[in-house]
Amino acid sequence: MKTIILCGGKGTRMSELTSSIPKPMAEIGGQPVLVHIMQRYAHYGFKEFILPLGYKGNIIKDYFCNFYRRNSSIKVDLGTGETNILSNKSVDWKVWMVDVGVETLKGARIKRVGDLIDSENFMVTYGDGVADVDIRKLVDFHCSHGKIATFTGVRMPSRFGTVRTDMDGNVSSWEEKPILDSYINSGFFVFKKDFLDFLSSDENCDLEQEPLKQLAAMGELMMYKHEGFWKCMDTLRDNQELNKLYAENKTPWLKY
Repeated sequence: MKTIILCGGKGTRMSELTSSIPKPMAEIGGQPVLVHIMQRYAHYGFKEFILPLGYKGNIIKDYFCNFYRRNSSIKVDLGTGETNILSNKSVDWKVWMVDVGVETLKGARIKRVGDLIDSENFMVTYGDGVADVDIRKLVDFHCSHGKIATFTGVRMPSRFGTVRTDMDGNVSSWEEKPILDSYINSGFFVFKKDFLDFLSSDENCDLEQEPLKQLAAMGELMMYKHEGFWKCMDTLRDNQELNKLYAENKTPWLKY
């Protein structure tokens, strides 16, 4: 089963980094967040990835075309120009990198690589979120209910503390940034191939708008609940927080 990783957006909310690189290439612990995400899927045996490229897509192409040189010890003979890889950790991934347009929204990105989907189901995730989701359990859940789409829901802490009072203002409880009861979309999807019929290759087709709303109205959308770790790298501050976690060896997304 192939996994589409959406990695073509401009990442304008972390322009301090994305002025020179696409957001999925922003590093955590010296490695692009994109590779962290791929490692999670590969651990569960899903090693075929489709990357619909857009903004600064050539940087992603260059990274994977030179993957072993970047991630290995090498010897260079400056006299002859010969280069030898001395040691490397073999990675048996297959990566399709397809230019789908800089302004193309997520639904259209998926549609434009749809001809590469050759199985009953496929997966989709964003190129900026890490989690300790058990991908195998997610896939099993999707296959068990038989509906067209599954997304992974997570509960988020409130940005603010909450206070409960009576009519006179007496405080009965104080919680600092409690976990909210409602769920949000964390971006780990599984779809039947039929989902492609709900998408358009028009660049304005967005994933989270009409397609998923239509599936929900039809009763064809299910949520897989994830109560573990999830973090989206949406801003420079998020990137700094993830790098701090990495430095402290607090990396649930890399533990299995």
